[in-house]
Amino acid sequence: MVGGGRLGHRTIGCGAVSDALEIEAQVRLGGLDLAVELRVAADETVALLGPNGSGKTTLLRAVAGLQPLDAGSIRLDGVTLDAPATHTLVPAERRPVGVVFQDYLLFPHLSARENVAFGLRARKVGRREAGERADRWLERVGLGTVGALRAGQLSGGQQQRVALARALATEPRLLLLDEPLAALDVGTRAEVRRELRRHLDGHDGPRILVTHDPLDAYALADRVVVLERGNVTHRGTLTEITAHPRSDYVGRLVGTNLLDGVLEGTVLRLSGGGVLVVPNGEAVDGPCLATVAPSAIALHRDAPTGSPRNAWSATVAELDRFGDRVRVRLDGPVPLAAEVTAAAAAELDIRSGDTVWASVKATEVKVYPA
Repeated sequence: MVGGGRLGHRTIGCGAVSDALEIEAQVRLGGLDLAVELRVAADETVALLGPNGSGKTTLLRAVAGLQPLDAGSIRLDGVTLDAPATHTLVPAERRPVGVVFQDYLLFPHLSARENVAFGLRARKVGRREAGERADRWLERVGLGTVGALRAGQLSGGQQQRVALARALATEPRLLLLDEPLAALDVGTRAEVRRELRRHLDGHDGPRILVTHDPLDAYALADRVVVLERGNVTHRGTLTEITAHPRSDYVGRLVGTNLLDGVLEGTVLRLSGGGVLVVPNGEAVDGPCLATVAPSAIALHRDAPTGSPRNAWSATVAELDRFGDRVRVRLDGPVPLAAEVTAAAAAELDIRSGDTVWASVKATEVKVYPA
């Protein structure tokens, strides 16, 4: 946990500045060159998605005051927290920010009650008052009966809720959560996710959630921002990003194939040299992106006949089985991943290195301007 207290509303000139987080962050750290502009409104949760090394945690650390900016600024409710140009840098302990770290960072030798009270005690709150406030927060997160237990005696889900209570006990204006559900098993995640949503909805300041799981983003966030190689590549709701992915990472994240090329009428000429036919009127001519669902691709041992307008020969690069489905990655002029049933894969008797035919109906190719 970092910081505590509230900045409140500020008035500048003749108008009030609404409670919000304004980030224009530039950080150079090792091989990462982070350059991000982001606004988070009060009462809004924004999820940061992106591959490892994209800068998500670095951005969170900069907002928390644990990583100074090289350029730009961070403002909360109109108050500047970091601005190298004016030599402004509010230290982490003075920022009204609560942080829930991925591994929770609970003190193992302290009880749950003492962990929650720790931040309050660090801010000179008396022992008795800090303990009473910690008890109230443990009640609010459903842990009123475990306050005397040490952190190591708690389950993963209980530790996550203690960490959340500790972050919220100081009444922070801004709440940052770094992969808060990553350490939980699958059975616990759904329950804790529901509880976390309730607490996020009850927090009246801006919230930023870092996650790798699109389900967390869908369930917990109002808006999604995707970071790749230190830059924002997508903004919007998860539904909007899913409908029109603009990078391979997002395509994989939402489980679809993403291709780029140039559209000429109903012919999409791919950058890799392949060609796909698309429906009439699907998009205007010019540079385009196209998505094809893996489940829409059929595999054959011989050249197919019938209705599909798109068919091509491909090499099986990789097979990955999950449950009763098999994901088949295809190399060739139209590099796609197909998804078939395990029974179909067994009937085709396909292995890595085999040559197969793939087909997809033109109506299954969704095209939009690049």
